[in-house]
Amino acid sequence: MPPPSSHQHDSGYKQLFSHPQMVRDLLLGFVPGPWRERADFSSLERVNASYVSESDRQRHDDMVWRLKVGEQWVWVYLLLEFQSEADAWMALRMLVYVGLLSQHLVKEGELQDGKLPAIVPIVLYNGAPAWKAATDVAECYAPSLPGLEPYRPRLLYHLVDEARLKLHSLQGVRNLAEALFQLEQSRTPEDIIRVLKSLGEVLQGQEMQQLRRTVDIWVRKLLRRKVPKANITDIETITDLLEGHAMLEQTIERWFDEATMRGVRQGRQEGRQEGRQEGRLEGLARAIALQVQMRFGSVPSWVDARLQAATQDELLAWAAAILTAASVQELFGQADGQRS
Repeated sequence: MPPPSSHQHDSGYKQLFSHPQMVRDLLLGFVPGPWRERADFSSLERVNASYVSESDRQRHDDMVWRLKVGEQWVWVYLLLEFQSEADAWMALRMLVYVGLLSQHLVKEGELQDGKLPAIVPIVLYNGAPAWKAATDVAECYAPSLPGLEPYRPRLLYHLVDEARLKLHSLQGVRNLAEALFQLEQSRTPEDIIRVLKSLGEVLQGQEMQQLRRTVDIWVRKLLRRKVPKANITDIETITDLLEGHAMLEQTIERWFDEATMRGVRQGRQEGRQEGRQEGRLEGLARAIALQVQMRFGSVPSWVDARLQAATQDELLAWAAAILTAASVQELFGQADGQRS
């Protein structure tokens, strides 16, 4: 299961992909195959996954869709994965979920010429590490013994690894799912503002208003994640973030500027602290070197090297022991390369 911090992100994506327009553009933009040319995306409808076990229902119930492709229904199982790293057993999980869905379709009589309809399992993943888990459940099983290979389970799911997608130019939004991924990958306020303006132009008309409100809510959460210490209250006065309001541009740019300055100030403070620590160690090393010179007449080069590389604990130990040490060797040990 994903960590608690990912549940809110997961929930936001669930809300976005509860809209058929988002699912349509995900399929059109990121699931290959000539079947899309015959698909009737106006037929997209969400299916209640009441057959899923109680423990899994909350995570998956809104992520089953179906649409007409020619005269046949195709079922889409969309799983949102927001763990910090890939689930090594995702293919096995998908085998279970697709099996449950298939059993449900048989029970409900959703068959085509007495057979199950096509099912497209999709995993949408937005973790930072690259997805390295098997995408075919056959890879989860050890090599079969001679003659048993035909019995090895097989199921392939389609992976959409968001952070590694090759997205089109930010100049204009042609695909709503791609705009979502562009916002996730954005690194500058200019990128965010450009996509938001384009989204505002696309999400026009009465039929888009519900999705527009969902996108607006999700963008507010996105901005909190990208600039976590920003004062979000000033943006709450903007009723629609997709209007391209001048105040929005100024606010986002100010947030990023403030975040940059906080980073600079933190870096300077850490640098000063490190500088003071280094200065104390250098001063203590020089004091010990002077004591060595006064007691033993000179400071061998190997002793000087050890003093320069020493930790604070080592320097303090030598400072205390120099009062009773009978020689440099007794104080510091043998020089590098000497036999003990």
